[in-house]
Amino acid sequence: MSAQRLLPTLVIGGGAWGTALAIALARNEHQTWLWTRDAEMAEVMQKQRCNTRYLPGVTLPSALEIKTDLQAAVQQAAHILIAVPSKAFAGVLDSLQPWLSDNEKPVSWATKGLLPESGAFLQQAVQSKLGSTRPLAIISGPSFAAEVAAGLPTALTVASSNVAFASDLATLLHGPQLRAYYSPDVIGVQIGGAVKNVLAIAAGISDGLQYGANARAALLTRGMAETLRLATALGADVQTMFGLAGMGDLILTCTDDQSRNRQLGLHIGQGASVAEAVHKVGRTVEGMDAAREVQMLAQQLNIEMPIVDQVCKVLFAGYDPRQSVQALLRRELKAEDSQNTV
Repeated sequence: MSAQRLLPTLVIGGGAWGTALAIALARNEHQTWLWTRDAEMAEVMQKQRCNTRYLPGVTLPSALEIKTDLQAAVQQAAHILIAVPSKAFAGVLDSLQPWLSDNEKPVSWATKGLLPESGAFLQQAVQSKLGSTRPLAIISGPSFAAEVAAGLPTALTVASSNVAFASDLATLLHGPQLRAYYSPDVIGVQIGGAVKNVLAIAAGISDGLQYGANARAALLTRGMAETLRLATALGADVQTMFGLAGMGDLILTCTDDQSRNRQLGLHIGQGASVAEAVHKVGRTVEGMDAAREVQMLAQQLNIEMPIVDQVCKVLFAGYDPRQSVQALLRRELKAEDSQNTV
């Protein structure tokens, strides 16, 4: 396989992230197609050459074509890149299944999180519905869609057990303002992308409570310790957790107010109810589902993740955020060992 054999690439998902990735590919002068389920929105994007809903002010490159016929686009594309919220991920796979069942067309995704309710990795869903023999990859890392679309410097990780596919996809993405690395650690990259969203809610709550920079630094550090325990138990490479898809994404999401997960936490810390905070953010907050799913996974593996547990109590059990912070501070005194203690 060569990078050019992945063209045309069909990006599924007309939200901010899907559009930003499609823009990045098209800016590299690669033939790129973008499909969104909202036909009216697709028509506006085609006419105005802008995703006015999610990325206002950013002009779509000429190499980017908006598609409205999903079946025809899937059948004609050489590579499918899925960029939809985790809640919609399984539904997209169901739609694609009839048109991919008789081929081994490469599929990648830029969705972060786990499958709602089951807590399974998205990779498992792709393999179950689309087969395990086709090349598969995940795109992750510290990357706000608006900054990618604006052409600001960004670095990403492409993970696949098929190293040639990962390298080729990284080559497609790699451009003057976007640096792409590749990795074989698909599990580690998925863990990093899921857990950091939960920790960003915690960091937002802490800052909303005005607990200061010391508390935020402690949350990030101990949150990484929890992530490492989960990653180790699942056989991920520890080094991945200190790379772009781990530490890089954690720092970005927990410290910058562009993060919807951090925004949610800020509103809660400032006194809003969870429902009010969700309404104020106004868009999908992946950490809401990820909190339950990560907690479920940790319980299945008998791994302690106390920060994740307290976020779940605030989000779903009505706990006062201050009560949850005190619960963390009152935990038994232990040696600092990021692998084995909390």
